[in-house]
Amino acid sequence: MNPVTDNDPKPEPPTPPEPGDCCHSGCTYCVDDLYQEELDRYRAALAAWQERNSGVRSIISTRPEP
Repeated sequence: MNPVTDNDPKPEPPTPPEPGDCCHSGCTYCVDDLYQEELDRYRAALAAWQERNSGVRSIISTRPEP
């Protein structure tokens, strides 16, 4: 456990749809399109998280062992 990142957990990727989830009927809100939107939001959240926590790894890695 890391007290520095415990309050800012790394974003979790969305669960991809199962192969049979899309009915291929041209739905307005296709599960594949919705997943792509979720994936785009995840990537943006991950990039923001990495930016916020970019110095954390160097602080942790240079901290002397107890």
